[in-house]
Amino acid sequence: MARNSGCINTSVPFPPSYSPDYVEASWYQWWEKEAFFTPEHHDRVPHAQNRTFTLCIPPPNVTGTLHLGHALTVAIEDAVVRWKRMQGYRVLWVPGCDHAGIATQSVVEKRLLREQRRRGQDLSREEFLQEVWTWKNQKGDEIYQQLRRLGASLDWSRACFTLDQGFSNAVTEAFVRLSDSGLIYRSEALVNWSCSLQTAISDIEVESKELSGRTWLSVPGYDRKVEFGTMVTFAYPLEGQDGEVAVSTTRPETMLGDVAIAGMKRFDAREKVLDALAEKTLLRDKKEHAMSLPMCSRSGDVIEPLLKKQWFLRCEDMAARAIQVVEEGQLEIIPHFYTKTWKNWLSNISDWCISRQLWWGHRIPAYQVALPGSSANQETADLQQFYPNSILETGSDILFFWVARMVMLGTELTGQLPFKQVFLHSLVRDKHGRKMSKSLGNVIDPLDIISGVSLKRLQEKVTAGNLDPRDHMIAMEALRREFPNGIPECGTDALRFALCSYRVQGEDISLSVSQVLSYRHFCNKIWQTVRFTLGVLGDGAHELDTLPEMRPVSSMDRWLCSRLYSTVLQCERGLEAYELSSVTTAIYSFWVHSLCDVYLECIKPLLSQKDLSGSTEDHVSSERRAARAVLYHCVTVPLALLAPFMPYLTEELWQRLHPLRAGGGHHAAPSSLCLQPFPRSADLEHWHSPEEETDFLLIQEVVRVTRSLRAQCGMTKERPEMWAVCSPAQRQILLRFQPAVCTLGRIATLHIHCPQGAPPTQPTTPPAEGSIVGTVDHSCQLHLNVPSGKNVDQQIFQLSQHKEKLLPKLEKWLSKTRAPGYLEKVPEHVRQEMDNKISALEKELRNIEEQLSALNGLQRDHAEL
Repeated sequence: MARNSGCINTSVPFPPSYSPDYVEASWYQWWEKEAFFTPEHHDRVPHAQNRTFTLCIPPPNVTGTLHLGHALTVAIEDAVVRWKRMQGYRVLWVPGCDHAGIATQSVVEKRLLREQRRRGQDLSREEFLQEVWTWKNQKGDEIYQQLRRLGASLDWSRACFTLDQGFSNAVTEAFVRLSDSGLIYRSEALVNWSCSLQTAISDIEVESKELSGRTWLSVPGYDRKVEFGTMVTFAYPLEGQDGEVAVSTTRPETMLGDVAIAGMKRFDAREKVLDALAEKTLLRDKKEHAMSLPMCSRSGDVIEPLLKKQWFLRCEDMAARAIQVVEEGQLEIIPHFYTKTWKNWLSNISDWCISRQLWWGHRIPAYQVALPGSSANQETADLQQFYPNSILETGSDILFFWVARMVMLGTELTGQLPFKQVFLHSLVRDKHGRKMSKSLGNVIDPLDIISGVSLKRLQEKVTAGNLDPRDHMIAMEALRREFPNGIPECGTDALRFALCSYRVQGEDISLSVSQVLSYRHFCNKIWQTVRFTLGVLGDGAHELDTLPEMRPVSSMDRWLCSRLYSTVLQCERGLEAYELSSVTTAIYSFWVHSLCDVYLECIKPLLSQKDLSGSTEDHVSSERRAARAVLYHCVTVPLALLAPFMPYLTEELWQRLHPLRAGGGHHAAPSSLCLQPFPRSADLEHWHSPEEETDFLLIQEVVRVTRSLRAQCGMTKERPEMWAVCSPAQRQILLRFQPAVCTLGRIATLHIHCPQGAPPTQPTTPPAEGSIVGTVDHSCQLHLNVPSGKNVDQQIFQLSQHKEKLLPKLEKWLSKTRAPGYLEKVPEHVRQEMDNKISALEKELRNIEEQLSALNGLQRDHAEL
């Protein structure tokens, strides 16, 4: 397809089906080229507001590749950012990458050993840092390209790397200020030492592994597994007299105290000590012992408590202020149940060990230099304009890992909170609720979901992960079981929409690839809807009424427009509360169940109807014009609602619809859906018709029962007559929506029989004898005229099955009414509703019994013949 700077050449035919690869090929390059994602572009937006929305992406590690946790973060943050940009805010979403001191140094050391047969210690500091920078410059841009692939509307002109010179200067400035304030000190204390990393780590980088008894674990640096979860008792003989002192420990190697064992690693020393104790007959006991083992979250190493002189940051006063700002409402944590955890953790905080024995990272400026005329506090224009941020959105697992520290230090160093809200999303697990782990074979690369991947390629990735043989076998089997045919291409939009469709405020997300695939099918439904709309509109879209001018004519038009108003209102409320799942549910429900399943099916006969003569022609033409206008607006408005979640697909389709509305002009300044006003319920209030929405609930139930009756009779192509026996109020509703019932229910004619209250001038005919009956509610029954010759056995079988399904439901409802205290505890309106449901169900069962009796009689008559 020909494209010009990302814009579509609309003279090219619209492809017949949706292809993620086709749609997502070039839009991002155009958005970036036009600088749509910069706050400076805000001044060119006609509906711009003098309001600012800022946030920073939690910087991914330079060593890593994006995983589904990152994809969830991007999906949520970009949805919020795009929504705010469409609302007219001046938006800045800052991209960045973490230098990841421990992880990066480890990766480069392994690379040196593999490629040059040299260890990090073989190089000088400067030589080693040069190796790391070389690696970073080769690798560092990969994660930014992956973020672009996910459609993240970040301002790349402000991309940050945490070891850039400006950041190094800021770190030095912060250290000096904190030191001058007496918050930083150096002291000898027990620290968490990682032997494999040869550095101290902070308390929150330590994870406790609970052992119920003897356990063998893999430890970095050891070829064999090491035994833990045992208590060893040995004896010290008393010098010069009989007797001994018994000592028990889980770490027998520590009995040597400060005496070093040359060349020897700690767990090797443990075995040697135990052998020596046994040899000297001083080993008294060794038994299983439940224990908590401290593990390094960075390396998987067992932490060694070590007495060492390190730099610490005093946290008590800063933590107290962090508690206070939440209690006073200055800082909001979403979901709110995390506020209790926030207070409990900060109330028991320890001083923070900020020393790291690493070359790759910020050096502690442990010196004092006075430079004449130097300015200590250099505030950039961006800091003045965009600090504090509006919100921090991140995973709930780093609430204390980084969020608390950002609040404490941001407030201490600037006098302001770094953000006004903290929005914490859940963790992503596999569809079985298990934590994603390479050893389980359930780690999924989001790019594999986007582009699709074969089973062979998935298995190759597992093999490249260097798992131990047992874990490798488990992982390979899991992949064969879960993805026997690989993962189909789903596209970025479907993945983003799927991630946002889960309830992210609370329980962890159990992601299913089949769920993502279902939203890829939703993308195709959207595509086909717009394709149909373009065919209906032809070249006449510019003649349609504008959104404020349009007034729906028919009952169906009023119902759909009112449904759209309610959908926009639900989206507004969901976005304001960061309940994105309620937004995606509202949009999906409108597009699939209201627009496609109902409205399009109802207007197809109208749009395809041949021109008639006289007044009938005028009436049909008027209805047809109104339906085309309703269709146009009820497609374009939901596309704008979808834009924050599905940016690629909605841009592609909007660019095809937009020139039609503008009269076919192609010479205006480039415009994008991402800069259009986000739909507002206030602009659609003239479409709100709550009575139409309420009344149509009856129509939907009538259609459901009608289809059920057709299925019971095995009807496919036939269009029988049907009678609705109903109340006067229901009669009025059915008369208004009579064409919809006939079209959606696939019936030739709908007769409405009102035994009580029908106008004398409009007499009605009762249902035909031998009709099959279905119950809508306690006051409405449907009688479907069954053509002769229908399979009696099949009807008896289907009615009997339906009866068996209804009986347990009736018993369940009746048992509720028999419960102790039902009359006293249950409100009257709820009891009345339950009575109506029971009455309708009992009536339906009686009808089934009558039909079964008639059919059985007919069956006997046929047998006698």
